[in-house]
Amino acid sequence: MLPMTILMVCVAYLCGSLSSAVIICRLYGLPDPRTTGSQNPGATNVYRLGGRVPAALVLVMDILKGTIPVYCSYWLDIAPVYLGLVAIGACLGHIFPLYFGFKGGKAVATAFGAMLPVGLELAGLLIVSWFIGLFIWGYSSLAAILAVALAPLFTWFIKPDYTLPVAMLALLIIVRHKANIQRLLSGTEPRVWDKRGKLKNDR
Repeated sequence: MLPMTILMVCVAYLCGSLSSAVIICRLYGLPDPRTTGSQNPGATNVYRLGGRVPAALVLVMDILKGTIPVYCSYWLDIAPVYLGLVAIGACLGHIFPLYFGFKGGKAVATAFGAMLPVGLELAGLLIVSWFIGLFIWGYSSLAAILAVALAPLFTWFIKPDYTLPVAMLALLIIVRHKANIQRLLSGTEPRVWDKRGKLKNDR
């Protein structure tokens, strides 16, 4: 079981290293999202650079990067706690992509995808939590932090065996938002929409 777990963690990292934002921007002839806009290779920055369709493609691809390796590991009967390591591998690939100079994004969408195998109930609760947080405070980063912080609690009630791996994943995403947390505390974090109605903040 350990060799299989190590193999799937490596596969997950390699899948996560496929930077969807960079690939889609190149296909659409858009600027490199790592050096343009917020310089975060994520769906929100791609939305600013190219609009809804490229951003939607990036979002879907980022989610699948987390879902596919975790689902495969699940069907290989890898223990729940080790599924957390596979999920972290996918997110680390997104954050430090092997193929793109180890400069990646915050991995929120990839983490969401990695949690999908737990069940659609968890996915729905996370989406609702994110929208509630966004509606109340107007910060995409804070909404994401709120959603992932609640993820272990939701998992405890849905599938308790997966609470630890989900908690591991949630901790990684929160740590990745360190700079956002500092800006939130200092009052310098931009809200989601500016005066023109365009997204300003990255997830």
